[in-house]
Amino acid sequence: MASDRRSARIRMLVAEQAVRRGAPVSVMDVCTAAVAALPVGGAGLSAMSRAAVSHPLCSTDAISEQLEELQLTLGEGPCVDAFVRGSAVLAPDLLTAELRDRWAVFADAALKAGARAVFSLPLQKGAISPGVLDLYASVPTVLDAEELADALAFADLATLLLLDTGIAETGAPAGVPTPDRGFEDLGAYRAEIDQASGMLTVQLGVGIEEAFVRLRAYAYARERRLADVAADVVARRLRFSPDAEPDQVGERT
Repeated sequence: MASDRRSARIRMLVAEQAVRRGAPVSVMDVCTAAVAALPVGGAGLSAMSRAAVSHPLCSTDAISEQLEELQLTLGEGPCVDAFVRGSAVLAPDLLTAELRDRWAVFADAALKAGARAVFSLPLQKGAISPGVLDLYASVPTVLDAEELADALAFADLATLLLLDTGIAETGAPAGVPTPDRGFEDLGAYRAEIDQASGMLTVQLGVGIEEAFVRLRAYAYARERRLADVAADVVARRLRFSPDAEPDQVGERT
């Protein structure tokens, strides 16, 4: 069958990337192989969950890394929509009025980062949805039928790799992190963001969801990674006031 031949070809391309790295096949190899095979400039992958914050797993370059962080921080974008809908979200030109209206903040931030087109493909195996594969291009780009089919095959393989590694609905890895930063300290990453959100519920007197929104808003407004802001809150270098913008405080001993 054509789909079987496609899957076999995609597996071979991904395996070749792993051979070049001299390491077991991982989702990083899926991202790298996808960039080599498709008319895109970079790829990123995030573990996502309906019960916890998402976690960037890997990216092929600085722009794709920024896109994963942006969507995590803003809570909007094609990656978020693809996960919620369970279907591919294709944005061939972020400058179009429709897409700028749909993702008012993300579209401008992504364009500023250097992305003009974004394609988000949900990772799915039955009822399990462990994450999303994101591809971007620096120019307006449309994937034809064959290219889209290849992109979906890369996403299918990434799904199997994540599930084999133990990433499930919680987004937490069961085992030792891979050496390519694919699952670098994800448990600590999520735990620190959760801990920071919990601390903000006390500082602001709000619920956990509102606390997380405030944390994300602060990170975006100051163009900082969400994880870095969370680390400052946990270390008590940063304190939020219920009546004002979050203000910096010295680390407590």
